[in-house]
Amino acid sequence: MREKQYYIYILTNYTNKVLYIGVTNNLKLRVYEHKEGKGSIFTSKYNINKLIYFEIFRDVENAILREKSIKNLNRNKKIQLINKFNYRWNDLYEEL
Repeated sequence: MREKQYYIYILTNYTNKVLYIGVTNNLKLRVYEHKEGKGSIFTSKYNINKLIYFEIFRDVENAILREKSIKNLNRNKKIQLINKFNYRWNDLYEEL
């Protein structure tokens, strides 16, 4: 039986100005939903659909804690985190 995985992820828009942080148990499907404008009202409004960062967890509690800790970072710290993982801010969706 395959172990369940949970993901925290960061999306941005085409200008890389707006950041959105979320948690899911199916990253590919969730990002697809954002790309189709069905992810959330906020991501639809600001056309946020480029996956630029993600982490994988084995349990939902740790994923949610990490999501909250990233949301509490100031913008500069979030940018540093993204740059360590994806310094070109490429859309990682096709690599999933």
